[in-house]
Amino acid sequence: MKVEEERRYVEYVTSRLPWIRKVAFLLCQDWRRADDIAQGALTRLYVHWRTAGSASSLDAYVRTVVVRVFLSDRRTVWASRVDLRAEPVGDYALPDADPSTRMAVRQALSDVAPRQRAALVLRYYCDLSVEEAADVLGCSTGTVKSQTARGLESLRRALDARQITVEG
Repeated sequence: MKVEEERRYVEYVTSRLPWIRKVAFLLCQDWRRADDIAQGALTRLYVHWRTAGSASSLDAYVRTVVVRVFLSDRRTVWASRVDLRAEPVGDYALPDADPSTRMAVRQALSDVAPRQRAALVLRYYCDLSVEEAADVLGCSTGTVKSQTARGLESLRRALDARQITVEG
């Protein structure tokens, strides 16, 4: 990689790392695994920086890589068992969000199946259209719609079990 390309890569990663970690966390519900997913995504981004740099939206390209690293890691046995750190890393929550509701939604989200969780995060956190989410997930729009509907139902059941109601 040329010096100028590497400088652009470092600038991008420096500015977007909190967002990348947050998307990874919403997918996996564990800050340690989120860091691993972010690292894997940034490694892939570095390797494919020339391709990524010519993408119409670099954030969309990176979001796709993050989701695919998450789904790929879910398929490996060790990914859900390895824990290399003793203490958790911080949370980047919005200051005005109700902490108890935020925690309840996160816990409920962890009960949702991984592909459904990915569809929910892409549709409602990343604010992607059905078509954009389908492109990221590598599936049809119908699959995104069904995964989103099933994910919302699972999320509702998990919140009901915790007796939590979320406005909105």
